[in-house]
Amino acid sequence: MKNPKQFYSRRTFVATMTGAGTAFMLNPLFAWAIDEPDPAVAAIVASIIGVDTHNHIDVPNIAAELPGPAIDLAGEMKKSGLSAICMTFAVDYQPLINPGDAYERFKNAMTVMDKALATNNIKRSLNLADLQAAHKKRQPTVIQSVEGGHFLEGKLERVKEAYDRGLRQLGLLHDNDASVPLGDIYTKTPQWGALTAFGADVIRECNRLGILVDLTHASNDTVNAALKVTTKPVVSSHTGLDTQLGGNAMMAKMMRPRLISKEQAKIIADAGGLIGVWTHLADTPMDYAQNIRAMVDVIGVDHVCIGTDTKLTPSYRSPNAGSGPGGPPNNNGQNGPGGGQNRERVGERTNKAWADQQTGFLYTVVDSLLKTGFTKEEIGKIGGGNFCRVFDAATNGHK
Repeated sequence: MKNPKQFYSRRTFVATMTGAGTAFMLNPLFAWAIDEPDPAVAAIVASIIGVDTHNHIDVPNIAAELPGPAIDLAGEMKKSGLSAICMTFAVDYQPLINPGDAYERFKNAMTVMDKALATNNIKRSLNLADLQAAHKKRQPTVIQSVEGGHFLEGKLERVKEAYDRGLRQLGLLHDNDASVPLGDIYTKTPQWGALTAFGADVIRECNRLGILVDLTHASNDTVNAALKVTTKPVVSSHTGLDTQLGGNAMMAKMMRPRLISKEQAKIIADAGGLIGVWTHLADTPMDYAQNIRAMVDVIGVDHVCIGTDTKLTPSYRSPNAGSGPGGPPNNNGQNGPGGGQNRERVGERTNKAWADQQTGFLYTVVDSLLKTGFTKEEIGKIGGGNFCRVFDAATNGHK
């Protein structure tokens, strides 16, 4: 087999650029995808529906802070080469003290996201046809996602309310228990007997309406119970194999409970689901490609996707929040009351996922996957094709 780097060299690509290939290079609709030193990489990025299945877009969720700073989501997506992101937020970063807090934060965040999308001329994709239409027009799009069912507060009818507002991916759990728990969280001592009755009802309602269920943050027992309930494939959108610990021992120790075993990954894949590989514990783009390779070797190329757990746009932190360690700085460079400089860590932002990153996210990843030996077809599956298949299975027949 030829060396992948040689096979996909600039010279080889340019020499073979005729017909449809030449049209690609000259078509202004593809201008967003040509800011890449290797045309072969640019061509692959342009040809696939590239999806990040877990990307945090930080927005305020407290009424007094709305609408928050403007964000250049369209610009960051253009730079990244991604066609779509699962635009994710959570409501439990600050303590949920009063009944109704989670619900209010959910509604507030959705209102801010509505405005941000309108300002950036971006629409939500509600099904596969929407994703395909946006890609054909070279328009970035988002799949609305929320991490954690805290906003439900035991009220099943709110799943339909969220659906009507455009939610199409629901992370059942997050770091903290909801007021009416849905299941055991993988970073906490089990106390709910895995999936709760309410959690099972939420999964059934998501299946009925056409919402993709994300089981990240669920304990193994919760995942296994959920797979017995769901009638549609699921995704575990952001994790990595517990054998791929990277070079930072402190980071590896912190992230270890959030990683998945080979055995558990196979259980999800055997049920038709997907595992999203995050960029954590990968110090370089090639490390990330190797982490993807490790996952593919375990569960097969048809069950792996990209789920970075990064942020395309800057972090937002409430000016009323404390400046505890690990909290995201806000957009004006403050770190809570009293200030402090906005020191974004390497790996926090999607287009700055690695210290040596020279190009937008997907260009960098595709280049590394090619050098790791993946074919164009395989990259298309990992980069977004697999997610499109599962997203379609969840949303098909719904508008």
